[in-house]
Amino acid sequence: MNLHGKDIKIFSGSANPELARQIAEQLDLPLGKCKVTTFSDGEISISLEESVRGSDCFIVQSTCQPVNSHLMEILILADAMRRASAASITAVIPYYGYARQDRKARARDPISAKLVANLLTVAGIDRVVTMDLHASQIQGFFDIPVDHLVGAPLLASFLRERIHGREDEFVVVSPDLGSVTRSRNFAERIGCPLAIIDKRRPKANVSEVMNIIGEIRGKKVILVDDMIDTAGTLCNAAKACVEMGGATDVYACATHGVLSGPAVDRIRESCIRELLLLDTIPLPEEKLLPSFSILSTAPLFAQAIDRIYEDKPVSPMFL
Repeated sequence: MNLHGKDIKIFSGSANPELARQIAEQLDLPLGKCKVTTFSDGEISISLEESVRGSDCFIVQSTCQPVNSHLMEILILADAMRRASAASITAVIPYYGYARQDRKARARDPISAKLVANLLTVAGIDRVVTMDLHASQIQGFFDIPVDHLVGAPLLASFLRERIHGREDEFVVVSPDLGSVTRSRNFAERIGCPLAIIDKRRPKANVSEVMNIIGEIRGKKVILVDDMIDTAGTLCNAAKACVEMGGATDVYACATHGVLSGPAVDRIRESCIRELLLLDTIPLPEEKLLPSFSILSTAPLFAQAIDRIYEDKPVSPMFL
């Protein structure tokens, strides 16, 4: 029995309106009307331009750069919807910012990922839908339901078609020990063996490749990670695969293309032939290189939204 609101309404902040439009299109719905503006002093103003009374509202908004502004938009949108008597409010956050601040690494460190979870809950959000959290245990920071989608099936399906019949030419490589489980699952999906790069990171955003565990000589390698930030880890891993491991070609894929700082220049100058990303974070034209391929997550999020509204489980989407 469906105990939800009378209908679904999809709204977007300013972070990724194109993805929101595609999700609404997949559900055969119009994108909800709202206006996001900024006052001269920097304050954000939200105006809902249609009724949400009794509706199940879904806010599509990645908390990507500028992270704080996009986060505030979600909070203000949720508050506006709650005060306008929405039946339920779901935050669809394809990329969850602050996810890497999920523990106390040093004395007096904050746990910002938990703080963001608290803010979303207090703002009146009833459920969160996100994709490939940097640490899956962040789901436990919430006191509301969290549907954690995974991007690997989209990436794997694309690559499986590309390499069909040539699986023995490729090896999936984990760029560090923390990505081994993700890479192993990915390798199983596309039917390729696994190798691991063992590295040490002397300080934040700086990585040093040490050695390769597994045989990649004469093979084409596929580097797999959840996100690419400054691309130091990725490019060092690609260099190690070619110079130390003897790989013939390097491909890479990730769910979130943060691409901050020198990332684009590093990738441009690296030996990576192709980089496959999902559209959880919109990339401006100046960051799009010819070697980039972007896959849409809209069908996946649309299916999740439909299942949530119909009270169906989300987990069968990834079996």
